[in-house]
Amino acid sequence: MMHCTMEELLALRANEGSVWGRQHLDDCPVCRAELEALYQRVAQLKALPPIGPARDRWPVVRDRVLGARARGRRLWAARGLAAAALFAGLAVFRPFGGTSAYADELEHAKQQSASLEAELQQYDPDSRVVSGRAASLAAELEDRIATVDGWLAQLNAAPPGADPELVKLWQDRVNLMQQLVDVHVTSAAYVGL
Repeated sequence: MMHCTMEELLALRANEGSVWGRQHLDDCPVCRAELEALYQRVAQLKALPPIGPARDRWPVVRDRVLGARARGRRLWAARGLAAAALFAGLAVFRPFGGTSAYADELEHAKQQSASLEAELQQYDPDSRVVSGRAASLAAELEDRIATVDGWLAQLNAAPPGADPELVKLWQDRVNLMQQLVDVHVTSAAYVGL
């Protein structure tokens, strides 16, 4: 004898079962017992207490999150204040102690730049044959040097309080000139091969 499946029993419970299932349920005590057990399981499941998070924990969680945010803001504010104090201290005390050091660095950078220009003129890069890549690099470096020269012209017209920027620009110019000399010396060495 064939018994009802669980799907058929569920359909019978919902009053949607087939005619065969209803007739079989009337004739079969095993299927009736299984349907009764199904009713009992559903009743037991409905009797269970609902599972959910406790609502009284939300204020604790909210307070922790807000506290962490406040600590983070205070930390960033303290760091910002410390950085501002450092910059203010440098701005106030730097001109008194480092004026001669800036002048020495500026003079050294100007001398290096002049010697690199003289070295570049000795190689006479305009009369040499160079590769396209070397010519492109040289043109880019010359453009960057021209940009730095423009900034130097603007700072030379400014009041003398801009010594650190002036020294940095001259050092940048020296670095660019050294790279330009390297490009021309390297390409000149390869031409002879």
